[in-house]
Amino acid sequence: MAEIINLAILEDHQATIDGYIHRLEEYTNIKIAGTCLFSQCLKDLLKDRVVDMLILDINVPISEENRNIQPIHQLLTELKSDYPDLLILVISMHSQRAMIKSILEVGTSGYILKDDYDSIRNLGKIIETLADGGSFMSNRVRDIFFTGKADDLTLTPRELEVLSICAAYPDEPTADLAERLEIANPTVRNFLHKIYLKLQVHGRAAAILKAQEMGLISSANPQPTPVQVEPDTDPASGHSDTLPAEDNNETPDDL
Repeated sequence: MAEIINLAILEDHQATIDGYIHRLEEYTNIKIAGTCLFSQCLKDLLKDRVVDMLILDINVPISEENRNIQPIHQLLTELKSDYPDLLILVISMHSQRAMIKSILEVGTSGYILKDDYDSIRNLGKIIETLADGGSFMSNRVRDIFFTGKADDLTLTPRELEVLSICAAYPDEPTADLAERLEIANPTVRNFLHKIYLKLQVHGRAAAILKAQEMGLISSANPQPTPVQVEPDTDPASGHSDTLPAEDNNETPDDL
């Protein structure tokens, strides 16, 4: 996890912004890079400051002059294109499955409902989880997302490849995994977030364990069982044709 997480907030209610900041005051590793009431302000903020993570609501006006709601999918697509390393946490009242699914599949790291007070109270810990490569959904969002959709639990061959590499190198950061997979670091993050969503877990270790339990990827290679070789014995003489290891000047490890 990065020592400092530079956080920006896009939310059209100042009281809500103040509430988030209050929840984060005790987290000295989370710094508020800026807050915006309008989407146009966010674009200017991202150009001028270092931002690692963004909290955003879905329904925010475009600007003070243009109070029309910013098309969220257009905004998210632009953000992921212009700032591929930017982590995005959506906090919204919208609970329609189609909206949730489309937003999460863009590559956002999490989705919290505004009335999920337990998650809001633990906002700092959730932000740390996302910064560490995890993902997060409110329990109700998780239930909505997976209702009646068994096909969503199927990992694609590419997702299985990514997760298998993660299992083989569990302690490597995503940048190193990206080199092994010969893809960009943000692409690995996107793959992992989709895997977390499908497996209904929050992080890499949990995803590996669940996939192994489901038989989707191999578990750690078992140690081979030593083969017991019976010496060839002449039934008539009762003597073995095999010399003891010390007479061969070899140890079992040399064989």
